[in-house]
Amino acid sequence: MEILDASAPDFADRFDRVVNARRESANDVGRDVAEIIAKVGAQGDRALAELSIRFDGHTLSSDEDWRIPASRCEQAYEELDGDLRDALNLAAERIRSYHEAQKPNPRDYTDDAGVRLGHRWNAVDAAGIYVPGGRAAYPSSLLMNAIPARVAGVERLVAVTPTPKGEINPLVLAAAHIAEIDEIWRVGGAQAIAALAYGTDRIAPVDVITGPGNAWVAEAKRQVFGTVGIDMIAGPSEILVIADDQNDPAWIAADLLSQAEHDPSSQSILITDSADFAAQVEDQVDVQAAMLATGKTARAAWDAHGAIITVPTLDDAIPLANRLAAEHVELAVDDPEALFAKLRHAGSVFFGRMVPEAVGDYVAGPNHVLPTGRRARFASGLSVLDFMKRTSFIDADADALAAIGPAAIALAEAEGLPAHAQSIRLRLK
Repeated sequence: MEILDASAPDFADRFDRVVNARRESANDVGRDVAEIIAKVGAQGDRALAELSIRFDGHTLSSDEDWRIPASRCEQAYEELDGDLRDALNLAAERIRSYHEAQKPNPRDYTDDAGVRLGHRWNAVDAAGIYVPGGRAAYPSSLLMNAIPARVAGVERLVAVTPTPKGEINPLVLAAAHIAEIDEIWRVGGAQAIAALAYGTDRIAPVDVITGPGNAWVAEAKRQVFGTVGIDMIAGPSEILVIADDQNDPAWIAADLLSQAEHDPSSQSILITDSADFAAQVEDQVDVQAAMLATGKTARAAWDAHGAIITVPTLDDAIPLANRLAAEHVELAVDDPEALFAKLRHAGSVFFGRMVPEAVGDYVAGPNHVLPTGRRARFASGLSVLDFMKRTSFIDADADALAAIGPAAIALAEAEGLPAHAQSIRLRLK
């Protein structure tokens, strides 16, 4: 775990190493994934069956082995503990409400030249959602991916999920029932991404693939992009906490560990203007990590990728935060709005001392599928727009074409495209 002082002579070099540290997949993952995708493309369902046995110990033979029926999802929902069922429903309601407000408006107007212009929005026909299994079986992720797609108006919603040795988390099935998933296929890994992108005899292809997964899943999404749309290339989880010494160090330590427990490659960073507070948080991380069921993973992430940075003032934290462009940023200070006004690059931001990042993972409403690996510099979290596309339109009568056509002819001729120019010229009076 790095401890950095912004006033130290070697700070710039040490901070550069924190910013540029590589925590994502190596080149050999890319080669393995390319082979898997090619195999699924050539052999279809036969390749899926072979790879499912190899990686998940699950045999795909009968229809039930391949696909989970809607009745089983409904049964899982009905059998849930009442409190859990209420929690899933609350999460779904809040996610749906937030994303309803993201739906874009069409535009249709006539400009000063008399040309009618505008655009309309349509949902994609089909979307595929990857739902992790094994270490990371998260019903919350299914809701976060499926509900925006439904709000967008996607007609066919397909989920793929590995079922190691045939087992699946009933909470995931219950979430699938709430989100009204149309198809759930018991395949995972890069092979599932290939099936969604290119289709097999059983699984029809989709237009967009979203959802988190391991390094092989992320790499598979990268490789099929262009054939289908994707949400983003998701890497290990991140949290940056900017905090003053008025916080309870136990709270801040818990926030840092909430992301560290995801994966040994996760990154948790604290920036504070108090060296004493930094030391208290470090002590609390040690205490709490030792008590967590996920402590081994959290400890590995903290030791390998964690950092505590002390700065002269909280304002000095903002340039550092903008360089980190973290997935999650907590502003645990008296005046979070003032810092937020200067913060340009972050996936999602949490204001004040009473809103831990974890509440955003479940029930706040905004999406928890967020850019990692400094991609918040140019990317946004998952939204309704990831499942929609915009089509522009143009309408002009003879007078409107006469107003703008000569300029188009001049540009076409300058570009050496006489057929372009002629197609306009023939229509002018």
